[in-house]
Amino acid sequence: MSVRSDAELRQILVEALRRVAPEADASTLSPDAELREELEIDSIDVLNLAIALHEATGVEIPERDYAELSTLARGVAYLRRRLPG
Repeated sequence: MSVRSDAELRQILVEALRRVAPEADASTLSPDAELREELEIDSIDVLNLAIALHEATGVEIPERDYAELSTLARGVAYLRRRLPG
């Protein structure tokens, strides 16, 4: 995968969240909003989020790193660190 901007990474994360919580509007979330609380997602949803992000980016997200997906800002920063380039 090529290097992406933070805005592109945020959009990838929002799209993945739509797959996990289709009833929620993740695009209106504050960058620092706690996703589990705001979207009412559980641990299985976080697992599915990690899978969706892997499919979209190729980045493997081990269970120990799921806390890095707690907010949009942290998720973007995590993907930025893990993407090649």
